[in-house]
Order: sequence, then structure tokens, then C-alpha cells
Amino acid sequence: MSDQFHETVSLVHNLLVTGQYAELEKLTGGVRLSEEEMRKTITDYGRTLIAPPNSAFELMDLIDAKNAEPPRWSITMPLWTQEEGRSDLSIELTVTEQKDGYKIELDDLHVL
Repeated sequence: MSDQFHETVSLVHNLLVTGQYAELEKLTGGVRLSEEEMRKTITDYGRTLIAPPNSAFELMDLIDAKNAEPPRWSITMPLWTQEEGRSDLSIELTVTEQKDGYKIELDDLHVL
């Protein structure tokens, strides 16, 4: 995948880590998760999110939506916490290629 693709997925991580749920809802269109739902999930998990290491992208479960036009992928990726390192909490995203970058939908935040 391209650097821009990784930067797009990293942006989701960064917004979660910094607690910018309203900005993430705006970025993803709030299609599946609202700011309040994101905040509640993170708060209920009870740990402090931190930025993942660069090696985290090797753990990204990436499924290509075959023959999708425009190209689209489903992603599941673990989050990291200060207390645990790699945590049981993960994000699920749908990333769709567009002319000017990628469209992101945050499908779910959940414990694996």
C-alpha cells in the first residue's frame, strides 16, 4: 500500500490517541460511530491509548474488496495502550480510494 494509505490509517489512530473524537467523526462522516460512541468505548476500556509502533502496520488485517469500483479495503488493526502495549481493542475501517486521497469509515471499535 502507498505511504498516503498508511498516513490515512495513522490519522485515525492519532485522532483516537489524542481524544479528538469530534474531528474523527467529521473525518469519517459519523457513518457508523458518533463522537459519543467512540468516547464511551475508549473510556469503558479503561486504559490510555498511545501511538502504535511503526511495526503495527504488519499486524493490519487488510481485505481487498475484489472488483470494487472505486477500490476499497476492509481493515482490522489493534490499538496500543500505555498499560498493555498491543491491546485487545481494535479498530475496523473501510477505506475507499478517491481521486484526491482516501475516504475513511470507522466501522467499529471493539475488543477482539
